[in-house]
Amino acid sequence: MVMIYLAILPAAVLMYFIYKADKVEKEPVELLVKIFLYGVVTTISAVILELLGDDILGFFLYEDSLPFIFLENFFVVALAEELGKYVVVKKVAWKHPAFNYTFDAVVYAVFASLGFAVLENILYLTDASITTAVMRGVLAVPGHAIDAVFMGSYFGAAKRCEALGDKNGMKTNLQKALIVPVGIHGFYDFCLSVSDYYPIAIVVFFVFEICITIYAIRKVKKLSASDTALFPTGYYPGATIAAQMYNQRAMGFEPMPVQPAMNFDPMTGQPLQPIAQPVQPAMNFDPMTGQPLQPVMQPVQPAMNFDPMTGKPLHPVEQPVQPVVQPAMNFDPMTGKPLHPAAQSAVQPVMQPIQPAMNFDPMTGEPLHPVAQPAQSAVQPSTPADNDAPAEPKEFVPVTPIQYDPVTGQPVVITE
Repeated sequence: MVMIYLAILPAAVLMYFIYKADKVEKEPVELLVKIFLYGVVTTISAVILELLGDDILGFFLYEDSLPFIFLENFFVVALAEELGKYVVVKKVAWKHPAFNYTFDAVVYAVFASLGFAVLENILYLTDASITTAVMRGVLAVPGHAIDAVFMGSYFGAAKRCEALGDKNGMKTNLQKALIVPVGIHGFYDFCLSVSDYYPIAIVVFFVFEICITIYAIRKVKKLSASDTALFPTGYYPGATIAAQMYNQRAMGFEPMPVQPAMNFDPMTGQPLQPIAQPVQPAMNFDPMTGQPLQPVMQPVQPAMNFDPMTGKPLHPVEQPVQPVVQPAMNFDPMTGKPLHPAAQSAVQPVMQPIQPAMNFDPMTGEPLHPVAQPAQSAVQPSTPADNDAPAEPKEFVPVTPIQYDPVTGQPVVITE
């Protein structure tokens, strides 16, 4: 039971250390447990692949030969173990919504690796001594965690490239996430495997282990300090932060060009409308003193009430009220006909012409002769005697009209 505790304790301490290093946003416990358990399962797959790889190499090389040891440590043992951890992170955590920060990948990779290391350590320490347990707790288990730090750093870089739309960068970093841990793990195992034949190899091993451990610790601190959100609202907000991380070499890679912001909705593919920028109001304070500015009121200039030539005051001139003149009617209100322009504004009454008397008989149509008016004779005043006697009728004498000579104007006597 003590050996089991010693086998689990180093992994538990390292998982706690990595979990505390994730300062920005803690990962879901259920996700970490799931990754850890899948890491335990990869121990079984690694054993199967190692046995199969040793059998294949045995057909071509001697088991104790240097090429056999080299190929076995790099392309059988290291590849089988790191490939299992890689698959766990890629399949379980890559598309998980919680994977939204760069340092998250380091946490996932370390938990998967330490899941593998726990079961492997238990199998090694079943019949081993305390010394072996201590050595493995100091070297083997931290060695798996160191490999995972490099794997997680490249996984985080690949995820960032995916957010930026850099497919080539994503593929390159995913390849490094497997190749670099395999190389570190293979070199670790190779130095120990050839130490019996080449004693210098053990010296190289300890120097390498010290250097890689210090480098990994610093890398964890740097990655934790530069932890950056990848998908704060479901999608990457822009390339500025990622470019700064590259320029600061937080991930240890070369800077990449800043990708332009997406002008379409990645969920629907619909183009995004540009957001109108609000109009900045004018400054209402003095930028030098910070004092608020009062609006400058323009004074109203009063009208001059004096003569500028003499200086004498002017009296306001009373403006006469102009009567409103109604325009004259330009038509006859009786007939509606237009009036001559020279007509007066006031319409003059129209005098009807006097119709001449009819000079014909309306019954017969014959022309009428003018009726001569009889000449009235002078009547002598009557006397009382005369009034008593009856008046005698007098004879009517027609009056002949006087005619004039049209040439001389002298009256003409007409003889019968």
